[in-house]
Amino acid sequence: MSLQQIIAIAIFLITMAAIISDKLHNTVAAISGAILLILTHILTIDECVEAVDIETIGILVGMMLLVAIVKNSGIFEYIAIKAAKLAKGRPWPIMVTFIIITAVLSGLLDNVTTVLLVGPMTLAITNILGVNPVPYIITQIMASNIGGTATLIGDPPNIMIGSAAKLSFVDFILNTGFAIVFVMIAALICFRFIYGNSLTVEDKNIKEVMKLDESKAIKSKKLLIQSVIILLIVALCFIFHDQLQMQSATIALAAACLMLIIGGQDPEDIILSVEWPTILFFVGLFIVVGGLEKVGVITVLANGLLSVTGGNITMTMLLILWISAIVSSFLDNIPFVATLIPMIMTIQSHGVNVTPLWWALSLGACLGGNGTLVGASANVVLSGISKNAGYPITFGKYFKIGFPMMILSVFICSVFLLIRFS
Repeated sequence: MSLQQIIAIAIFLITMAAIISDKLHNTVAAISGAILLILTHILTIDECVEAVDIETIGILVGMMLLVAIVKNSGIFEYIAIKAAKLAKGRPWPIMVTFIIITAVLSGLLDNVTTVLLVGPMTLAITNILGVNPVPYIITQIMASNIGGTATLIGDPPNIMIGSAAKLSFVDFILNTGFAIVFVMIAALICFRFIYGNSLTVEDKNIKEVMKLDESKAIKSKKLLIQSVIILLIVALCFIFHDQLQMQSATIALAAACLMLIIGGQDPEDIILSVEWPTILFFVGLFIVVGGLEKVGVITVLANGLLSVTGGNITMTMLLILWISAIVSSFLDNIPFVATLIPMIMTIQSHGVNVTPLWWALSLGACLGGNGTLVGASANVVLSGISKNAGYPITFGKYFKIGFPMMILSVFICSVFLLIRFS
């Protein structure tokens, strides 16, 4: 092993340790790791720029800007109240409705944004009903990760995978999206057994929910109409981006620019609402992994994985699926996916058809986030909202439900991948 390889590995491990231990802010750790690679002459500034996946960054910035404008219309509050009333104020139907809404929005927006929008409304409605919101919060955490797995833009790992593998929105719908249908059905059945009979509410509280006026949630009818039209256009463009010869980042950024022009919102407020620490975290992470790739460590790992599985693509697929799921249950899935992407691309350079490996990585990393309370950003955000409202969710309480549900979902995906790629 060369000195450069040792230095690159040491910087990578130190960066990951800082991220995992929370001794440093994730963004500070990632950017510091990138700077160390430059200071040690592992990478030049130009090589750092090449290591950053601009497509991923573009999609994230574009969608964050777009959602920041759209949410000001009040559309998400409208949907939540309307859903509760359609469920007639009954606790189990409300849970199912909010699970489905959370999953769908997580696929169309992203799961962190979705829980920030749906979480407070869930607390408001459960408060009116007089029921414990914790079961609703737990099921929405899982629904956000399940729904985010289904599409190209639903979860950051999918954005990264789609960009690296040149996979389209439709590709995700036909693969991860198809698998997620079965995962969601299984989840709803399990939730019915776990929570269905314990959710009770008084009739007077149901009447209070039915009195809510969803129309009052709309802050700007003009912005609402614009938002619906633009979101539909964006969805269609994502679906047909191959025919339009447009990259996903271009679509997201163009839609954001258009809404900044016509939406009537303060551009500075909207731009400041973008999660810039997250964007910089991605930039630093891409550079740190780029250092490993530059010195040949990724190639060594890829060859090692192939030697373990004997080059059997089915065994490699299942190994990536389950390792991704278990690791992503306890660690942030973004650094893990950032490391595995170049490894899979190296395997591809050996003439191996790696298509099954991309889907295994996506399903494992995204669904693995349901394993523990710290498995994904959406988990931390939504449990934090619940804690701040006076309803803390402990690691153990979530683990008893989340980890078995994660194992079940990954087992379903194993069967799906075996059938799909046998």
